[in-house]
Amino acid sequence: MTEQKSTNITWHKPLVSQTDRERKNQHKGIVIWLTGLPSSGKSTLAHEVERRLFEKGYNSYVLDGDNIRHGLNKNLGFSPEDRKENIRRIGEVARLFADAGVIAITAFISPYRDDRAQARALNPRGRFIEVYCKCSVKECEKRDAKGLWQKARKGEVKEFTGVSAPYEEPETPEIIIETDKCSLEECAQHIISYLEEKNIVPSVPNARKC
Repeated sequence: MTEQKSTNITWHKPLVSQTDRERKNQHKGIVIWLTGLPSSGKSTLAHEVERRLFEKGYNSYVLDGDNIRHGLNKNLGFSPEDRKENIRRIGEVARLFADAGVIAITAFISPYRDDRAQARALNPRGRFIEVYCKCSVKECEKRDAKGLWQKARKGEVKEFTGVSAPYEEPETPEIIIETDKCSLEECAQHIISYLEEKNIVPSVPNARKC
């Protein structure tokens, strides 16, 4: 748990509530948390889901692991301590997005169960959807356009998840998507269908999912 260093601070209750925003948006504000090995398809899937939601008129935004490290978390590396802080910060940001009535979609390796559990705990029950992008190591290496898996196996990249750093698979995620067995279209529809089934967004009948 991160120490609270600020003192003499007060939480100000907003005049516009989350319920007010959701009524206007016609959908709920939630966090969709994509986790998985490097090159398992998290970012690609996150952006495809965002595109589909945007086309339907819903407010959504992708918080991508690499993009966040260009700004908010540019002072963090890949040690276990820095990974923990990386996820802590983005968990707080995602929660604020959801409170603003936005469908926040995160795409982070987030390798540790405890860190993902802390991100979940920030949100009310039913407002955090963990999506495990399950993909074989062989397929992840095949997809790796940056060649990071190969470099990691040669020892050129340190603290690389799946090689020199661990990945703890989710035990009870809301959604498991086998990204090496389903098309991008099927994977995205699986998530959209779940949102409809849980009344997070209006339902569309006869939607196909993976």
